[in-house]
Amino acid sequence: MSIRAFVFDAYGTLFDVHAAIARHHDSVGPDAGRLSEIWRSKQLEYSWTLTLAGRYVDFWILTQRALDYALARLPSVDQQVRARLLEAYFQLDAYPDARETLEQIKSRGKGTAILSNGSRQMLEAAVNAAGLRPCLDAVLSVDAIGIYKPRPEVYAMTTEALRLRADEMAFVSSNRWDVMGAALAGFQTIWINRGGLPDEYADHPAAAVMPDLGGVPSLAV
Repeated sequence: MSIRAFVFDAYGTLFDVHAAIARHHDSVGPDAGRLSEIWRSKQLEYSWTLTLAGRYVDFWILTQRALDYALARLPSVDQQVRARLLEAYFQLDAYPDARETLEQIKSRGKGTAILSNGSRQMLEAAVNAAGLRPCLDAVLSVDAIGIYKPRPEVYAMTTEALRLRADEMAFVSSNRWDVMGAALAGFQTIWINRGGLPDEYADHPAAAVMPDLGGVPSLAV
């Protein structure tokens, strides 16, 4: 792989989407894991269905709506935890390997960027809280065009921002559907399969599959 820049998805790739629930696990109770799964799945579902319908709603609003749905599905969870969960989600924990991975890539003279469905405000808060700002050349939000992944227009944002062709960049994501979208857009793709999930979209395979971010800098040669 000949790569001049690495573009990372944010949620689930650099930032742990389940960290908000984990931070308040005791307050949420025994349904914490189920709540987190429903919250995440609805968040994504809303972004996809709105895009198919030709509509756009800020990702932070979708995140709130998804949590409200998850709480309604699980009445055993105290509704008063809602505000604390949203506050925690706004500044999600980065995975332990995120910062070192970005630093190593930068030290080898390669470009780095985030391309995310997250709103600009959400991304800025998470990046700053995790101390990742010095490691990034660009933080790109779909807010700029009002369309969610995996539409090809979203991936094209990186070619304009970094002034590189898609095939000169690697797109790194833990979401297999996101990897598929980037592959269709012409990127070299790296799937971070943290959960050991079965592969999907076999007709658009990832160029590399890794269990975490630790192996990504080895491709920055």
